[in-house]
Amino acid sequence: MGDLTHIDAAGHPRMVNVSEKPDTQREAVAKCLVIMKAVTFALINKGEITKGDVLTTAQLAGIMGAKQTSNMIPLCHPILIGDINVEFNLDEIHSTIEITAVVKSIGKTGVEMEALTAAAITALTIYDMCKAVDRGMQIDKLRLIKKSGGKSGTINLE
Repeated sequence: MGDLTHIDAAGHPRMVNVSEKPDTQREAVAKCLVIMKAVTFALINKGEITKGDVLTTAQLAGIMGAKQTSNMIPLCHPILIGDINVEFNLDEIHSTIEITAVVKSIGKTGVEMEALTAAAITALTIYDMCKAVDRGMQIDKLRLIKKSGGKSGTINLE
């Protein structure tokens, strides 16, 4: 079990000890796609979803979700987050909303989980606010795009 960092010698779960690691500038970028009907896309774009301003609400939910990551994912370190940015790329032709979440921190461990959580919670909020008009929406392609900082340096995955 030596390769599994979250398992101790007896096979029990454990939080990885990062106390001896140096603080470094950390950044992670995650993306996610919400696919919907054209009518749903148009309602969001016009601000006519009955639950309210979908994109502003989803953006706030993503930021809040990133801040709560260690409370939702076992063994994930609580992190002092320096910056969270959630942005949208609206594609009217394909009726999709691409979410990009960027999380920055200075610390001993990365912020990949926080960026992924921000993107996922943002997408789930869009779904929740629009499900009354489009139960067939899909959340797709949640992925890490980039991470930087720490011993492994910068890793670009797209």
